[in-house]
Amino acid sequence: MSDRAVEAGADREPGPPVAGPRLGWHLVGESGGLRYHLRALVGRAGWAPFHAAVAGWLAGWAPGTDRLVLVGPSAGYALPPGYLARYRQVVALEPDPVARWLLGRRQDAGHLTFAPVDALAGRAGLEALARLARAHGDPWRPPTAGTPATTADEPHAAILFCNVLGQIEAPAGTPWRELLAEALAGLAWASFHDVFSTERAPDRAAPIALQRPPPLEELLARFWTGGELDGTDHDTLGLGGDAPHAFAPWRLARRRHYLVEWHAHRPGAAGAAATPGGRAP
Repeated sequence: MSDRAVEAGADREPGPPVAGPRLGWHLVGESGGLRYHLRALVGRAGWAPFHAAVAGWLAGWAPGTDRLVLVGPSAGYALPPGYLARYRQVVALEPDPVARWLLGRRQDAGHLTFAPVDALAGRAGLEALARLARAHGDPWRPPTAGTPATTADEPHAAILFCNVLGQIEAPAGTPWRELLAEALAGLAWASFHDVFSTERAPDRAAPIALQRPPPLEELLARFWTGGELDGTDHDTLGLGGDAPHAFAPWRLARRRHYLVEWHAHRPGAAGAAATPGGRAP
């Protein structure tokens, strides 16, 4: 753990140079806040299969930059050890102050800072996120001795949405898929996010990768076989359009099961590979 990461943690309140909605603080929630951290403390071992799938997805993601913006990473429970060290500069947008404190104390958080941009506040939030990713240098920290500077010809930062897009509704009438395509055009981004949730445990535990997302009913039949299936559609299936996506189940709690989708968008390409993390049978 570095002094830089601790200094850039929850106690730091930088002035935002990127205009846009300001991120508020949240201490409660199903997938964040104190209750979530308690679940992680007592039941994290049960999350291991899903975290292994995420690690595989991230291992196969090569955004072509050494700068990263994390959206909603919580304390980084789903991010494999050492992952943040792959990047020379990491900016996290996280509303939970406890999560910020924990994330800043990871062993790989040496280049981590935080920014108070609410990237999920509709179109305006995503536009602010795009400006942040396109900013050169670290707009949240004055230059310090020994810190490499970025130049205008370097790639923009990549963006990783950490299981948040399925938990926050998109603005009325405009799905996240359209907003992302419009606001983040020309940027490398990836997301793992909830597609469906239910109280029933899936019959299949292994992740799968598909060349394009099928209809929801067909996808669910790959993981839950037979019988009725009641649950919630999170309106995020096929977030990357007609392109490769991967899917894995996640057991949040004994009666809280999620199907999570992964997609990596590569600017200038029709789609991006969804592998590794499994193959369709």
